[in-house]
Amino acid sequence: MQLKKHLTALALLCALPVSVMAKDLSIGVSMDHFDDNFQTILRQAMASKMKQLGDVKGQFEDAKGDSAQQLQQVESFIGQGVDAIIVTPTDTQAMKPIIALAQRSNVPLVFVNRRPETPLSDRMAYVGSDPRLAGKMQMEALAKKMGDKGNVMILMGNLSGEDTRERTKGVEEVIAQHPGMKVLDKQSALFFRKEANDVTTNWLLTGQDINAIVANNDEMAIGAILALKQAGAKNVLVAGIDGTPDALQFIKSGEMSLTVFQDAKGQGDGAVQSAVALVKGEKVAKDTFIPYQLITRENYSDFAQNKVR
Repeated sequence: MQLKKHLTALALLCALPVSVMAKDLSIGVSMDHFDDNFQTILRQAMASKMKQLGDVKGQFEDAKGDSAQQLQQVESFIGQGVDAIIVTPTDTQAMKPIIALAQRSNVPLVFVNRRPETPLSDRMAYVGSDPRLAGKMQMEALAKKMGDKGNVMILMGNLSGEDTRERTKGVEEVIAQHPGMKVLDKQSALFFRKEANDVTTNWLLTGQDINAIVANNDEMAIGAILALKQAGAKNVLVAGIDGTPDALQFIKSGEMSLTVFQDAKGQGDGAVQSAVALVKGEKVAKDTFIPYQLITRENYSDFAQNKVR
């Protein structure tokens, strides 16, 4: 009689829909900075994708630019038993401990937006874009607007990031191909608007003949624009990277010459999809590159509706 009850219970369990039986996948997400505009869009994209999938739950944490705190967050995720981890690195040169931790715990790990400067092992992947290409696209378009001549200042992001170094290299490679162009100075503004405003203000106080300011991201480009406006400086071209909603408004007004659209939604969707696939044991490409697009005043409206839903 007891055996019959067990068999009946088992039959009822097997008859349940898969959705009822299946456990929601849990993904821990550690991001460099919540207050960075692009990363805000990226975070919303990942959350939206998880909601769309229905059976994926995300826990988002802000590392606030601290590599040690990011490592602690990953340790906490693993302690909680998450199925996968997604990381936007605070420092692309400091990801070895996180990679080693994921390897020992056999938890799938996906890096998004910034690729760590160390080889990825099994059950790991990167989803993002090629930072050097962004810098080259940005500077090639700006060089045309400058008539292939003039003095350039470069606003760099966090110097510990591969994206900063590669975007800057891309800009410098293009300038090196134009004898009439010269980099007068380059300084880090940490990817932030206020810091970029301060750096640009100091440049203007030196009295140098500045024809263009090239920023590693839109927030710094906006900071430069605000400093130029405050100083009454005109005829200085400014370019950014990301294509954030704020940047589109400055493109629309003509205050920002151009930006390079970095597809936050594409990166966010890809990161979540890669994490889920790795959990399921599916084959995932080690590197997935999401293409860039150039944004100017002529086509900015095409990107205005590109919002995370």
